[in-house]
Parts: sequence; structure tokens; C-alpha cells
Amino acid sequence: MAKTPKTPEQKQYEAIEKKYETKRPLMKNVLKAFFVGGFICVIGQAFTYMYIYFFNFTEQTAGNPTVATMVFLAMLLTGFGLYDHLGQFAGAGSAVPVTGFGNSVISAAIEHKTEGYVLGVGGNMFKLAGSVIVFGVFSAFVVALIKTILIQLGVI
Repeated sequence: MAKTPKTPEQKQYEAIEKKYETKRPLMKNVLKAFFVGGFICVIGQAFTYMYIYFFNFTEQTAGNPTVATMVFLAMLLTGFGLYDHLGQFAGAGSAVPVTGFGNSVISAAIEHKTEGYVLGVGGNMFKLAGSVIVFGVFSAFVVALIKTILIQLGVI
């Protein structure tokens, strides 16, 4: 498909747009996201070690309580209004780890609480996070189905 040439007005507009465009500090944002996301992961790893050493979990079983703890902490910080400040500072560094999931659930619940607990909080709590849950459940089903087939065929 041939690309149509730009008119002089379009070229002039692009020049003006470039002149006034806000320059984003890309490297600074990447580093903030990397270090904050990494620090969140370090906290999660500390909880994993805590569950292993103090509560006799194994490395395989310590993951579930660690995830639950991290999501709970993110929800608590969101409820107190602190996670929003972290998100403003770190960007994707605070959204990508599992804590971003907890933040998205509670943020929607807080936003819609004036509509009532059932229709407001209950109906809107999983709007953003619901797709993540559905995709996770479906992916787990597909992986389990493939593993079951491979076991039945004697491959595994």
C-alpha cells in the first residue's frame, strides 16, 4: 500500500509539535522502574525465606503465602493512599509485580464504594483484574491439559 505524501500543513504541524513536545527522561524512568520493581521482589523473597525458616514451608510451597502476603500489603498500602505515590514515582516498576494486581483490585473497589457494596464494590472490583484472573485460569487449564496428555502418552 502506497503511503500518501504529507501536505505542507501536516509537515508544519509536525515541526511545531516536535518543538513543544515534552521530553521524557526515558533512562531515568527505566532505572526507577527497575530498582523499585526489584526492591518489591526483594521484599517478596524475604517473605519467602521467612515462610521457609519460621513456618516450615518448602521452597515449592512458600510461594502461595508469599504471593498472598504481597497482594495483601499492596491492598493495605492502596487503602492508605501510599501505593499511588509509589506508582507515580516508579511507573511500571510498581505495576508489574504481583502487588500491581492487588492495587488494581482495591483501587476499583475504593472508586466505586459510593455505589454500594454489592453493585459498586462487588460489581466493579474485578473489572481490571478480572481479565488477569480469567487469563491465568485458562492458561493453567491449557498447561495442565497438555501435561496430562504428555503423561498419558508416556513422554513425561
